[in-house]
Amino acid sequence: MQTDSPKIIAYLKPHCGWSKGVRAVLGKYGLEYEDRDIWNDPMQRLEMIQKSGQELSPCVEINGTMLADVSGDEVEAWMVENGVVSRSDSPAGVPTNAPCDDHGPVAQPIQLRQL
Repeated sequence: MQTDSPKIIAYLKPHCGWSKGVRAVLGKYGLEYEDRDIWNDPMQRLEMIQKSGQELSPCVEINGTMLADVSGDEVEAWMVENGVVSRSDSPAGVPTNAPCDDHGPVAQPIQLRQL
């Protein structure tokens, strides 16, 4: 595993396939991280854009290095290449390179009835 705990800030959406993949990879390695919700918190989204220089997500900052618009696979590869973790063949539990549904959860229609 890793020798020192890395400082990780993950700018993610709650319902996004790629965001779920990033969470799964970080969980697979038992890494603690700040999960910043860019969907429901506009200030987190603004911070992500300012730090990454672009609007696409997920973005993951690891020890001060910003990985912009990445999948869980790309985060894992970067961490292995940079010695943050040693490669594990354990499954992540969810797809780590699945697209986002940018529309979010689908609202259910409501039915009004007359009283």
